[in-house]
Amino acid sequence: MRASRRLVIGLATLPLAARAQADPYPNRSIRLVVPFAPGGPTDIMARVLSAGLGAALGQPVVVENRGGGGGNIGVAAAARAAPDGYTLLVTSTGFVVNPSLFRNPGYDPLRDFAPITELGASPNVVLATAQSGIGSLAELIARAKARPGGIDFANPGTGSTPHLTAELLRLSAGIEFVQIPHNSAALAVQSLLANTTPVGITALPAAQPHIKSGAFRALAITSATRWPDLPEVPTMLELGYPGFVSETFQALLAPAGTPPAIIHRLERAAQSVLAEPVTRARLQAAGFGILAQGPEALADRIAREVPMWRALIVRAGIPQE
Repeated sequence: MRASRRLVIGLATLPLAARAQADPYPNRSIRLVVPFAPGGPTDIMARVLSAGLGAALGQPVVVENRGGGGGNIGVAAAARAAPDGYTLLVTSTGFVVNPSLFRNPGYDPLRDFAPITELGASPNVVLATAQSGIGSLAELIARAKARPGGIDFANPGTGSTPHLTAELLRLSAGIEFVQIPHNSAALAVQSLLANTTPVGITALPAAQPHIKSGAFRALAITSATRWPDLPEVPTMLELGYPGFVSETFQALLAPAGTPPAIIHRLERAAQSVLAEPVTRARLQAAGFGILAQGPEALADRIAREVPMWRALIVRAGIPQE
């Protein structure tokens, strides 16, 4: 009797189990973790992406900002999430920098995540406030050399590509800065707008509206060629700094162990969003170059950039935290 009852219960649950296994992905909302405060380039990219992904996947896609620790807190939280496709990470170049900058960032960029696709990349831009009286990179360098200890220099956070780009400028020009890190590009921009710091560097998307408004002067850009929306701004290469090209990329990743079928679905959905003319125009106007080359290209970038940034950190003498 007991065995018969157990058999009946087991048979009754089979349809439920079968339906659960057959449920197509996704069947509930998806969370995009952004490891920075709202308003910076990665947050801008995630919010543009979330709207398109929601439409493509037929489920709400919600952005969750989990800033702090130079991005480590949010990245580590995403790494520990269930590998079921319902928690994803939208991150920036700090993802490949922090393992060299922190003794224990809380994640391994090669082992703990499954790449989905690159999303975009933007150059960094050297900025001066309108009130600073600095109108060119040469004037910035002269000002820094004339002031003992250098001048205050805002960046979006320790280990960000703008921070490391400023270190490269320091080494290349033989000058000193007092680096003033913030928890996001948006906060670095606010510091400049308040004239708390006279100069700084951020990825282009956070700064471009204020360059256009005249609040900031763009002294130099770190792209290989002049940026289409800012044709008057010289590149570092033009200003006599060979090899001085750097960018901040944004990428979409899932926790390691996420099923390949889900990775492929997300890749196709993200690429369809980035291929939409309105979305492309919106991102390009915000200072992003579009990248949508899939998991292999993102995996190659991660493997290439981890040692590249480590070499610069060592050269600049930046101690691990």
